[in-house]
Amino acid sequence: MKRLLGIGCAGLLLLAAPATALQPAQPIPATGTIEYAFTPNGNAAGLIIRTIRDAREAIYVQAFSFTHTGIARALIDAEARGVRVEVLADASQIEHIEHNVIPMLVAGKVPVLVDAEHSSAHDKVIIVDPDLEWPAVVTGSFNFTFAAQYHNGENVLVLHGNRQLARAYLRNWQRHRVHSRPYRAAGAPHR
Repeated sequence: MKRLLGIGCAGLLLLAAPATALQPAQPIPATGTIEYAFTPNGNAAGLIIRTIRDAREAIYVQAFSFTHTGIARALIDAEARGVRVEVLADASQIEHIEHNVIPMLVAGKVPVLVDAEHSSAHDKVIIVDPDLEWPAVVTGSFNFTFAAQYHNGENVLVLHGNRQLARAYLRNWQRHRVHSRPYRAAGAPHR
């Protein structure tokens, strides 16, 4: 009985939610090209690094776990060559994974913000050049980690040339940026 009551209460909460909050996104036309990789046998990290290296104007990242130094170096190199790079990272993963690359990114002058608004900021997304003619969206199950590349069964998709999709992902990134705060190393003074 308690279980049925709990299910019923959850259903009422869903019914009470604004209708627009539960509506799926409108379909957009499929355009451009798609690249993909599977791990551990495919080079997903290499595909991501190449996509970052091809950036000309801007890179926006949402990362859950981030320990892959090659991907971090590619972002630092992009920032150094004048590409705008910004990273939103999950707060709990920064706290619990001591070998994360967030301090490396900050030392490389890449702005990092921490998203602590959610139980998990579980997105694994990179948006490249969303305002240019040929943007790219990187997504999939692949965390930006060595384990994702060498130990896990993961996937990554790079969707090239769909400006509508890139802008939709950028709008979502911006919604999360609003409640994110600049990264401060443990023990760093509050400003």
